[in-house]
Amino acid sequence: MCRSLAVPLVVVLLLLSCPLPSSDAQTFRPVVRGKRGVVAGGHPLSVEAGMRILQQGGNAADAGVATILAASVIEFSHFSFGGEVPILIKMKGKDVSVVEGMGPAPMKATREFFVNREKTAVSGMATMAGAKSGPIPSTGPLPATVPAVLDACVVALDQFGTKSLAEVIQPAIELADGFPIDELRVEYIQKRSPVFAQWPDAKRIFLPNGNVPKVGDLFVQLDLARTLREIVKAEKEAVRRTSNVREKRHLGLTAARDYFYRGPVGQRIGDYMQKNGGLIAAEDLARFHARIGSPVKADYRGYEVYKAGFWTAGPALVETLNLLEGYDLKKLGHNSPDYIHTLAEALKLALADRDRYYGDPDFVKIPTTQLLSKDYAALRRSLIDRQQASLAQQPGDPLNMRAVLASFTPSISRASAVPEVERANDTTCVNVVDKDGNLFSATPSGAWLPAVVAGDTGVLMGQRLQSALTDPNSPNVVAPGKRPRITLTPTVVLKNGEPFMVLSTPGGDNQDQALLQVLLNIIEFGMNPQEAVEGPRFDTQHYVSSFDDHEFLPGSLNIESRIDEKTITELKSRGHKIKVQSGWGTLSSPTVITYNSQTGVSSAGADPRRGRYAVAW
Repeated sequence: MCRSLAVPLVVVLLLLSCPLPSSDAQTFRPVVRGKRGVVAGGHPLSVEAGMRILQQGGNAADAGVATILAASVIEFSHFSFGGEVPILIKMKGKDVSVVEGMGPAPMKATREFFVNREKTAVSGMATMAGAKSGPIPSTGPLPATVPAVLDACVVALDQFGTKSLAEVIQPAIELADGFPIDELRVEYIQKRSPVFAQWPDAKRIFLPNGNVPKVGDLFVQLDLARTLREIVKAEKEAVRRTSNVREKRHLGLTAARDYFYRGPVGQRIGDYMQKNGGLIAAEDLARFHARIGSPVKADYRGYEVYKAGFWTAGPALVETLNLLEGYDLKKLGHNSPDYIHTLAEALKLALADRDRYYGDPDFVKIPTTQLLSKDYAALRRSLIDRQQASLAQQPGDPLNMRAVLASFTPSISRASAVPEVERANDTTCVNVVDKDGNLFSATPSGAWLPAVVAGDTGVLMGQRLQSALTDPNSPNVVAPGKRPRITLTPTVVLKNGEPFMVLSTPGGDNQDQALLQVLLNIIEFGMNPQEAVEGPRFDTQHYVSSFDDHEFLPGSLNIESRIDEKTITELKSRGHKIKVQSGWGTLSSPTVITYNSQTGVSSAGADPRRGRYAVAW
């Protein structure tokens, strides 16, 4: 941790590691409040990186990028430098913007390649690593998309930040030089160590001297540290060469990203992947550039809820809120049978539309206006039976403004085929509010364990292409240069046009379900941020999974055991297929920060389910 940090920050971190009830609610952790900024994320040292930048005069974008980069080093069980990161940013006086930090499929990633590969695997003649895993495998070099993290961070800094890449990446470099590894990371390495045997460079890093690291050991990633330093050196050299003071920062950032994507690092990544059964080539990295996009928006009872576009799952939350606007949720009662039933049925409808219509807008024509309209939601709302759970997958027909699509073949559940150690391993989250009320929300993911390490670059390659399908009728069918539709879904909320809240979470297909409940806990039921993230939750799996086997589990409803038995019994009587989980057992683990535009005070909640953290200044 940086020696320049003030003592109160250390005190806050210590408080967050202890299950202390807050003074204003029976929660495991207190609400974290501050007036000069709040950073929230998935590891104390990731959060420290962002707070360090705020204390050095950076804004929310600077701090958010620093937190992402630190997380890409230290949270490798869930996210690494070779992954992806959609970002939502709201700067004072400007509209909400989206940094589209999702890399595309390699140009060699054709549908025919994966279909033929599956046929070969079925015939027993497969020789390529990971061939047993299905059409698009969950691990190995084949599911890798172009790494998007660095360019997304560069774009965010260039367009919204004030700091250089060298400044915000310094904490990540220090972490790559060595950090004390925690229990969670050790557990992930232990469980997935058999997979590392296939990939010597991964084994060299994650099994130093052939052994699983011990909790508290300094975990070192020398190759990655060297790569990060080379990127910074390229930035500094470009700045030194130019005499144009106004352009120095932009030219430095451009040089840094070019060194990675068009220079030596990209070349080494491409060469490694080509030699080891992957599809990514150096040309794929050179072709990529993250861009600024427009968000989608829900107007919900005086709140403006912003999500990334249809290349993500985010618009499904907009659809769900439009559906729920027709109900008096307060009257239904928080987590009552009627409340849970109504939310679950609305989510089923929104997710059915996601599975039928969402995909990369560069490749697919999507009826965006209709899908997000209030009139369409009114039509779809009529499908919700207040007493009976739906077991059907029911996408609508937005083009013809009909509640149900007439000619639709529902998805069929498949038996599990992917070994547990090779399954998708989730995500992390980053949220920042600075002293001026600037908002930053990101959902970093990809390149989780087990991952292929691209040789001596130290870069873990992602597995996001597994979210694409080989179904030729799906808008999410795999294609060269196409982004797979992702579950990553950061969120920005305004209230009457003023900054109000940022929230995001890990959790795969459950992300927007958890965020919906946290959002409603705050704006419908008046909970503080910590109450909102700790409250008992539920989620449905009534959708086509974005990962691994792409299962569809009709009528499923997971419920934490803190929800009372009477409610669970009533939901079962309505036809929900209930799976009772432990009291804190749902997959997602959000952080949320609210902002009071009158006082300038930010208040944060961090879910204890899977170790989220928030720090205020």
